[in-house]
Amino acid sequence: MSGSQNGWADLFSAENRGSAITLSAGVALYATNSYIVITILPSVVQDIGGLAWYAWNTTLYVVCSILGSALSARLMRTAGPRGSYLMATGIFIAGAAICTAAPNMPVLLLGRALQGLGGGFLFALSYAMINLLFKESLWPRAMALISAMWGIATLIGPAVGGIFAELHAWRWAFGLLLPVTSLFGLWVWRILPKAQREKQADEPLPLMQLALLTGAVLVVSAGSLSSEGLINLIGFVIAVVMVLILRHREFTADVRLLPRNALRRSSPLYGLYLVMSLLIIGLGCELFVPYMLQHLHGQAPLAAGYITAAAAAGWTLSEVASSGWTGRRADNAIVCGPVILAAGLLLLLFTVPVAFGLPWLNISGVVLGLTLAGFGIGLGWPHLLTRVLQQAPEEDREKAGASITVVQSFASALGAALAGTVANFAGVSQGDTGAANAAFWMFLLFAIPAFLAVWIAWRSVKARQASGNAPEHLSRDLSQG
Repeated sequence: MSGSQNGWADLFSAENRGSAITLSAGVALYATNSYIVITILPSVVQDIGGLAWYAWNTTLYVVCSILGSALSARLMRTAGPRGSYLMATGIFIAGAAICTAAPNMPVLLLGRALQGLGGGFLFALSYAMINLLFKESLWPRAMALISAMWGIATLIGPAVGGIFAELHAWRWAFGLLLPVTSLFGLWVWRILPKAQREKQADEPLPLMQLALLTGAVLVVSAGSLSSEGLINLIGFVIAVVMVLILRHREFTADVRLLPRNALRRSSPLYGLYLVMSLLIIGLGCELFVPYMLQHLHGQAPLAAGYITAAAAAGWTLSEVASSGWTGRRADNAIVCGPVILAAGLLLLLFTVPVAFGLPWLNISGVVLGLTLAGFGIGLGWPHLLTRVLQQAPEEDREKAGASITVVQSFASALGAALAGTVANFAGVSQGDTGAANAAFWMFLLFAIPAFLAVWIAWRSVKARQASGNAPEHLSRDLSQG
């Protein structure tokens, strides 16, 4: 226990406190904005229309986050820590301003795209600066702190979104972000250094890989706008082909998006990235939960927002609790996490589409299912992320830090796009019957990635144990610090 307490004390020592607060506050903005939008979206489409484009609010946001994540390393080299954060903050404010004044869904989507770009910078810069600012023994703590911001977002985001939605003033939910983000910019100006300690050489952008990555998500999203099964299938097949081309490109191109050989099956990074992606995709159906709670269970926007936030609360709880685990306990967390996620999704399958018995009993099942789903992801998350940094070649450590957000954002965008595909194909816009049908198929199909993650996580852990590739030096540092 004392070692765990000292680890957190070191993270908030006089030397690290300002950096830790800045990194976590940037992610808190990103996360809180996400939950504000999830909560108010049903009210937005009721006011300005665009239910068919519902999932695009998350898809475009996260696709642009991918671009921000990929560009974050170059921005850091060019503008330094302070300039990078200030530029990201400015883009985020511009997006929030457009969303505040949006007269229709296309304009709102433009604002969401800018918010995603600025948010992607903030998110990726946080992970990249962990590698630059903290010693290795503090990496799991710093990552757990960043993830804890999602827990804070579960308290603030649904409250802000829900209150303004119930007041029929959803625009003010976006407008509130303007002064808050401006204050964050002032904090950054005071705290962060202007230049990096060690100036690193610039390198060209992996433009082809970025185009393929974002294109794959947009193709699936475009297909989701149709209720024709053939069009949906074609979009999915094209996306798979684009991902395969991307994988081949990573092997042959001089400029890479991910660390060297990360997508080779023999690489330990390959299994880590797959598990991360499958876990995030499995939770992609979370996007439609507030809409289904309001239409199938008669929940108010505020209540629906807080119920949905149970997933993030479970994620934060398990990640903070498991962040100090090492050795076999960390391995077990990585394997058991997907099992718990699958259990949560199956519980949601039986509670969201149809109300059984007493309403409070059914809602309790929804809350428990969402909490289990989030808990399952967070249980092994800090260890997956830490191992990505550890397993990456030394010259690719910075790229590995940025890749964490690229992979997470891609999986989140793909999960949202697939959720939109299933929802539109199942007839979510066709009244309560369509919403119930969409909920059933969504939670059934999204349990598949969770079960796949169980198998891949088990194989990855066994391969690591067999190779004796455990980072014993980090285990000792954590147990002592």
